[in-house]
Amino acid sequence: MENKRRNIRRNEILSLIITLIIIVLVNIIGSFVYTRFDLTSEKRYTLSDKSKEILGGLDDYVYFRVYLEGDFPAGFKKLRKETKEMLDEFRAYSKFVDYEFINPSESDDPNERQETYKILYQNGLNYYTATMPTNNGVQQIMVWPGVMVSYREKELAVDLLSAQSGQSQETILNNSSQDLEYKLISAIKEISETSKAKVAFVEGHGELADIEVYDIAKSLAKKYSIDRVSIDGKMNSLTYRDYDKDSSVVVRTNYDAIVIAKPTEAFSEKDKFIIDQYIMYGGKVLWLLDHVKADMDSLQSAESMMGVTLNNNLDDQLFEYGVKLNNNLLLAYPCAQIGLVTGQGANIQSALLPWYYFPLLNAASQHPIVRNLEAVKADFTGSLEPTTSAPEIQKIPLLKTSDYTKISSAPVYISLKILNDRPDPRMFPQKGQVTAYLLNGKFTSLYENRLPEAIVESNEIAFRNESVPTSMIVVADGDIVRNQLAQLDYAKKNNKRVGSPLPLGYDQYTNNTYGNKHFVENAVSYLVDGEGLISINARELKIRMLDMNKVNKNQTTWQVVNVVLPSVIMVLFGFVLAYIRKKKYNK
Repeated sequence: MENKRRNIRRNEILSLIITLIIIVLVNIIGSFVYTRFDLTSEKRYTLSDKSKEILGGLDDYVYFRVYLEGDFPAGFKKLRKETKEMLDEFRAYSKFVDYEFINPSESDDPNERQETYKILYQNGLNYYTATMPTNNGVQQIMVWPGVMVSYREKELAVDLLSAQSGQSQETILNNSSQDLEYKLISAIKEISETSKAKVAFVEGHGELADIEVYDIAKSLAKKYSIDRVSIDGKMNSLTYRDYDKDSSVVVRTNYDAIVIAKPTEAFSEKDKFIIDQYIMYGGKVLWLLDHVKADMDSLQSAESMMGVTLNNNLDDQLFEYGVKLNNNLLLAYPCAQIGLVTGQGANIQSALLPWYYFPLLNAASQHPIVRNLEAVKADFTGSLEPTTSAPEIQKIPLLKTSDYTKISSAPVYISLKILNDRPDPRMFPQKGQVTAYLLNGKFTSLYENRLPEAIVESNEIAFRNESVPTSMIVVADGDIVRNQLAQLDYAKKNNKRVGSPLPLGYDQYTNNTYGNKHFVENAVSYLVDGEGLISINARELKIRMLDMNKVNKNQTTWQVVNVVLPSVIMVLFGFVLAYIRKKKYNK
């Protein structure tokens, strides 16, 4: 008996020692081999490869000051929690990430609080007025859902709230949670990069003026070096020639991407050739083109106008690359609204009415550029279709009109009388029409087999008839990138200067904000950086909310299940256990 007890004790001690050794070994191995497990269906807590690459490339500390500390409504507490978890994920992949959470309303002195708010606003952060229940009703509080990111001598403001007009607070906060990784990792990339990629707006063919693309150029300048370039027949405007050690010519691009925004004049063959060779050597192009000349300015003094074909001499070039601009205008519903003034004298009235020539465009695919994108406002847009001349080119539709669309071939009679027509499905017999394409692959030069042998063989020109793998985006509406300029009424109401540029996508007449800026930023980001960062922005985290109708309908049932049933189970378990023990010891 004594030997049996001694053996049991020895086995227990041996098991304990083995367990301790295993725990120590697992911890030692864990310090060298890093592994994390994400069991969520949408991989909510898994960083993208691009994020890991950016974090792994840090060589100095990036410090985050997050102004989401304090007593907030539940939705903002959730955003705070998810922000902290995201920053903890960053720290798991880089020792150079640190953060703190700050309460900007912590001071009891109202003057000191106002001074803090003023500094935050001057640094580029915005506040959000949230409603919070109290014992005496509800209270409005000021929330600053933003981050100041510091790296060496640089600072960058990041607004965490992805707010769009007309959205509920729950939707806004859910979108903000989805965008966390993209916003924070983009801030790290932007603030830690020593050199910026170069993006140029082409001019010289009647393209949009500086002030008309002011807002998007300002936004893009945060990430890229922005320039304006006039081709003017100069071979070195978009590319430059260098020489290798063996004196052979090497052609390099001057810009990572160029934007051609609503040209109204024809391109010369020499300018087209320069753009063509820029593409052949890997250049990226965002084409924003009108194929029918029509604008609202012509309707200011007349009730109607004719939309006529706009010849920019680019049809053959785009056709060769894989897409055709159709000679038409699209009318669609839903669409943006315009104001119509009726009556005379004291009976003047104004009303907002649907203008079918301003269709709202939605995603035509699940590509990261347009996934989770808000509606994009178009302005006299036409349709695009892929061509058979470039079967090897990948053609991905990006934007399209709704399934209530009408195609009007040019010349198009455009009249304000259509404002009096109520939306009727019979007015829109066609399905959604694609208005933007992404083209990927190796493009064939428009000038293949069309040039004299002397030019083809010239070392100075270094003609190339097939491109390296590259990308371009073609949009059949040049106004998608054009910001509005403040008109007199808006300027008076908002203390703005008449003619000053407004944010891209904002409509001063309806106070709606559309997804134009988001689309153009995504398009340029894809062309310059590839799919890495854009794929992060396209992640979709599902919001799992209670069905309040079911909750109210079955409230008593769920109260019984959650309160009474667990107690009953525990009582039954106690009786069963007592019965088993009594039966065992009676033996």
